[in-house]
Amino acid sequence: MITVTEATASAGALKRLSDEGVSIWLDDLSRRRIESGNLAELVATRNVVGVTTNPSIFQAAIGSGAGYEEQLADLAVRGVTVDEAVRMMTTADVRAAADVLRPVYEATGGRDGRVSIEVDPRLAHDTRATVAEARQLAWLVDRPNVMIKIPATKAGLPAITEVIGAGISVNVTLIFSLERYGEVMDAYLAGLERARTAGLDLSGIHSVASFFVSRVDAEIDKRLTLLGTDEALALKGRAALANARLAYEAYEQVFAGPRWQALEDARANRQRPLWASTGVKDPAYKDTLYVDELVAPGTVNTMPEATLNAVADHGDVQGDTVTGGYDRARADLAAVERLGIAYDEVVRQLEDEGVAKFEVAWQDLLDAVTKSLNSKGVDAE
Repeated sequence: MITVTEATASAGALKRLSDEGVSIWLDDLSRRRIESGNLAELVATRNVVGVTTNPSIFQAAIGSGAGYEEQLADLAVRGVTVDEAVRMMTTADVRAAADVLRPVYEATGGRDGRVSIEVDPRLAHDTRATVAEARQLAWLVDRPNVMIKIPATKAGLPAITEVIGAGISVNVTLIFSLERYGEVMDAYLAGLERARTAGLDLSGIHSVASFFVSRVDAEIDKRLTLLGTDEALALKGRAALANARLAYEAYEQVFAGPRWQALEDARANRQRPLWASTGVKDPAYKDTLYVDELVAPGTVNTMPEATLNAVADHGDVQGDTVTGGYDRARADLAAVERLGIAYDEVVRQLEDEGVAKFEVAWQDLLDAVTKSLNSKGVDAE
């Protein structure tokens, strides 16, 4: 439990972050976090206004079975398949979390108070199946403040347009490259245009674009270390921030153009950039690096609990640290390219690895639930 003293101490950096226009979302969820009151406590004391989940988070939460015993027993009695069991458990958690966040959703007009759940990662390269899964998840959770996560693969782009066009709010995930981010924004605008043609109320449709941060540094830093020159080593820890800052520049440009203006006049909402993967991978870096250095209005920062606690304890929020840094960002990425590290190859690799990691986590979760169901005398299909 967070004490009154701790809550007061944490208010500083987290409140400053919120005051700068950054929405703080928690990158974690479990049934115990919900039922213990911890999630509600983080909302009340640590400026948390949203929750994101992914297959790895659910694998960690449900894989051991802790907190899910009663539901697992009921599912075993019913003889459900393992896929159905997993979706019943994950959507139950998201539904309960959405209820906790509902007052935030109401207070912010739907901007925050959001809980995200991802389509089955095995569908990442299948547009039609992704759309069907997104519709099914929205129906299963049945809460207005749910966001369906769709990966920004080539097959995911038309799915984003179709799902937004159906009036379902979307969290676009696994964005690594500036080119793909541009395609994501285009897919969102196309979806809004489709929704407008269908006569839907655009004010009720929201989206965030999850731009991954720390994994970019992890991969590029590894290559810089192998080069080992003074010039290469001086660039470590700079590529991810540069990439994210240029993404924000692209966001500013797209959402100031005439295509967007026509949609804004129809009461559409901007697709906010969301900084994901904000826990540092290199222990040599300050653990609040990807929070302190990515402060910009109209953004979301989704943090694992360790990062949230670190920001509360010693975050250094000194105003906007993004919009003045575009020239430096371009120079940093250009310097990396000059050393023979190909940006396009790195981001393509990261996207492929991101999808693969979530597929592995999902399969691990399915295997764990299969074992649990079988232990209760049911053969899970």
